[in-house]
Amino acid sequence: MITFEPLWDTLKRKGISQYVLIKQYGVSTGTMDALRKNRSVTLNTLNDLCNILQCEVSDVIRFVPDKK
Repeated sequence: MITFEPLWDTLKRKGISQYVLIKQYGVSTGTMDALRKNRSVTLNTLNDLCNILQCEVSDVIRFVPDKK
């Protein structure tokens, strides 16, 4: 499973709110909802987030193996 838990830590560390992502950077509310619910987003979205936050992909997502 892919989790976006690192994204929330990165946002907090950089002092950027979800509101700022939406209003200042144009991230859609639908995308924010998908991120909050650990649903699929495109690689373009990951690229945009990394560019906005000036961070690595590992600062946005983490892979957690599915339990069998």
